[in-house]
Amino acid sequence: MNIQYKKGVIELCIFSLLYKSDRYGYDISEYLSKHIDISDGTVYPILRKLKSEGLVTTYLCEESGGPPRKYYKLTKTGRDAYLKDRQEWLDFVYTVHELLKEAENE
Repeated sequence: MNIQYKKGVIELCIFSLLYKSDRYGYDISEYLSKHIDISDGTVYPILRKLKSEGLVTTYLCEESGGPPRKYYKLTKTGRDAYLKDRQEWLDFVYTVHELLKEAENE
C-alpha cells in the first residue's frame, strides 16, 4: 500500500482507538500493526504530539506482575477533534469512492 495513504490516517486510527477506551502505547502499536503495515516507533511520536497539543492526557496504571504502564486518554478537546476529523475523513473517502466509481463507468 502507498505509504502516503497510511501517513494521513494513522493519527485518526489512534484517535478512534482512544475514543473507545484508554490504552497504553504498546497496546495501540500492536493493534495497529496487526491491521495496518506500520513500522516500529510510528505510534509514539504521534502520541507525544497529541499530548503536547492537549488532545490526550496520560496516567500510570500499575498492573499485577509488571511495571506501571502509561495509559493515554482523550481529553474533551481530543474527543471533539476526533469527531470532527472522523467526519472529514468519511466525507473525503466518500468523495474519492464516487470519483473512482465514475471513472469505472466511463
